[in-house]
Amino acid sequence: MINYIYQLVRPGYVSVKYEDVKIENDVVIRPTYMAICQADQRYYRGLRDISKLKSKLPMALIHESAGEVVCDFTNSFSYGEKVVMIPNVKSKINDKEIYENYQKGSSFLSSGKDGFMREFVNLAPDRVVPINNIPEQFAAISEFISVGVHGVRRLKNFSHGNKKSFGVWGDGSLAYVVSCIIKQIFPESKLYVIGRDNFKLSQFLFADGTYFSENIPEDFNVDHAFECAGGEGSYYAINDIIKYINPQGTAVLMGVSEHKIAINTRDVLEKGITLIGSSRSGREDFEKAAEFLGKSEFQKRISRIIYEDSPVKTIGDIHRVFETDLKNPFKTVFKWDL
Repeated sequence: MINYIYQLVRPGYVSVKYEDVKIENDVVIRPTYMAICQADQRYYRGLRDISKLKSKLPMALIHESAGEVVCDFTNSFSYGEKVVMIPNVKSKINDKEIYENYQKGSSFLSSGKDGFMREFVNLAPDRVVPINNIPEQFAAISEFISVGVHGVRRLKNFSHGNKKSFGVWGDGSLAYVVSCIIKQIFPESKLYVIGRDNFKLSQFLFADGTYFSENIPEDFNVDHAFECAGGEGSYYAINDIIKYINPQGTAVLMGVSEHKIAINTRDVLEKGITLIGSSRSGREDFEKAAEFLGKSEFQKRISRIIYEDSPVKTIGDIHRVFETDLKNPFKTVFKWDL
């Protein structure tokens, strides 16, 4: 079966690749809605190291996508069924102690392998999750929500029982999604968000309190924390967390930084703080994300960070949505009509 693959061949330049794909053992899905991630922007704009770009490109971008089943040779899904696609390529190593997203030998679509900017996508059935009646513009960010689910789940599994309060450092899309998930899993706990942008912080209406990072009260404290700042902000966020977290608290580090940052290890040791690195997600996280997205209250909250751009019908439209996303403070989704 001939597939059209829209590859980034160098920053800012997209070309069509034609590939004969074997689909006899897969579920074949037509992508319908997609969302842009900051990782996609870094590749598109050439903001990775040159050596990284050379090793990754050419490559189709996008790892957040919903679609519909075109055909299924495994008889796991019905024709036309609405689904989301898991971008993890599972390792052949089956270590039950390690989450699938950290297994040695695993890989990730849109990071060295073609992502979902294709005419169709063929996947093994365990890489496909049904979304039932979830609107596709919400389902498009399922992968992003699953990343938040994974981070909160890891904290839940490894932290101590005192969970009266949580702090989220960051005010972007990741911080917002993580905050929504905390409120779903720990509805009785207090949630505080620490950021730097007045408009973004104003969107966290469900939080118990928001603070500007330079105006955190001296007597402020939380039992556990999430670092969702990323970039240069990771340094300040992590060291704020170390300062304000209670003894033996757990901090989940989720923001991506391209450069090494200094951490106040003296206080990490003195407080007995646990630091957990959390990245990407697995099938269980996708299924939980779909469960949350099926709740009207969760959908209503998530709708505040979704901006739907015009459909993508040409290669020129691909460039347009990446430009639009730069001006959007949260998540950009679009209908894939190429």
